[in-house]
Amino acid sequence: MPAPSNRPLNERTNFLLSQLGFHTAARFTERLTELGIQPNHFGLLVHLSQGEGRTQQQLAEALGIHRKVMVGLLDDLEQRGLAERRRHPADRRAHAIHLTDAARALLPQARAIADAEEEELLTGLDAGERRQLLALLQRLAEHSGNPRGVHPGLRRSPGLPA
Repeated sequence: MPAPSNRPLNERTNFLLSQLGFHTAARFTERLTELGIQPNHFGLLVHLSQGEGRTQQQLAEALGIHRKVMVGLLDDLEQRGLAERRRHPADRRAHAIHLTDAARALLPQARAIADAEEEELLTGLDAGERRQLLALLQRLAEHSGNPRGVHPGLRRSPGLPA
């Protein structure tokens, strides 16, 4: 193990990533509140928009989410009128998950909020620097063991285990 470093916090990558992540997550959460959703709802809606009709179990497995957490997230979306469970055509015991018209209307607004948040975060970088930063962050994320395109916050639901 290397000797401890006396570098200041503003020279530590982990601190800066945490600082920026906390800052942007708080602003994104606040902005999504206007739409009545949280970031974990946004993440699940985006995944649903890429393939409706999957079962709760299929979604949970694809996203690496405990089935109880998935049920809680889907309950939240259903209560907000953004998702609906329908009988699965091939398995009467399962439910196929679909977006509602309200979700289809809300998603472009939520994506615009996400885009605006990203633009504000990256204001100080030119196009080349943005591409470079994205490539480096993707590489780091890949090596972290997190599933590609699945935010760890999606795995939690209020009152349920992570």
